[in-house]
Amino acid sequence: MSSFFLSKDEKLSYDFLTLVNMVNEKLNEVPLTSSTFAEASGVYSDNKNAVNVAIRNINTISFEWPFNHVVKELVLTPNTVRYNYEVDCKSIAFNTFRVKGDDTLMNNTQSLAVMDYEQYLRDCSDMEYRPTRYAALPKAVVRTPTLQFGVVPPPNNAYTLVYEYYKLPLDLVLYSDVPTIPEVFKNVIFDGAMQYAYMFRGDVENAALSKSMFDEGRESMRTIFINRTEYARDYMVWRSK
Repeated sequence: MSSFFLSKDEKLSYDFLTLVNMVNEKLNEVPLTSSTFAEASGVYSDNKNAVNVAIRNINTISFEWPFNHVVKELVLTPNTVRYNYEVDCKSIAFNTFRVKGDDTLMNNTQSLAVMDYEQYLRDCSDMEYRPTRYAALPKAVVRTPTLQFGVVPPPNNAYTLVYEYYKLPLDLVLYSDVPTIPEVFKNVIFDGAMQYAYMFRGDVENAALSKSMFDEGRESMRTIFINRTEYARDYMVWRSK
């Protein structure tokens, strides 16, 4: 059985170096240090990759992990309808969009209605071509088929838009990089990394054993975070890869 809670004897550090050295120790390899980490190659590169593959696997099994949740503020550009997703955005909670209250601009905080793209094309597309005719405080956010969202009517001022999304974190690179996954689940990452490390070495038996523990750990994480009523929502829109 996989035990993903830290023991009292484990070190308090939690970074890329620590995770890779957990794999190194299991495979009887000499541990890396902060000074040797960047240039380490061969089996060490494989072990670094194994850690990142495990983390990517955890982060992509569900896109609603609370530790990947982001509250974003964006200053709108007057007379502009469309805005790009953040580069690390995997899914957006469209029912969280609101215009932030601003005493200088004399507007109150206001939630935005969600408009589908068909309705936008039918009723509001002229706003994109002749925005100055319609510019005002936005009332709705538009789901588009691209990696953009829209606001209508187009803003007549530089209002602050607030919305929430779930990110897909980048791979760890520096020895001091820390995963978004909480440290309490460090051994889940380790089990996944060992699965891939054994696969790289052609050790099918141990890879299968590590996979079983990794699957159990991920399912425990899902039970804790995802299978709760407050996360069972359908407001997410997935970003295409």
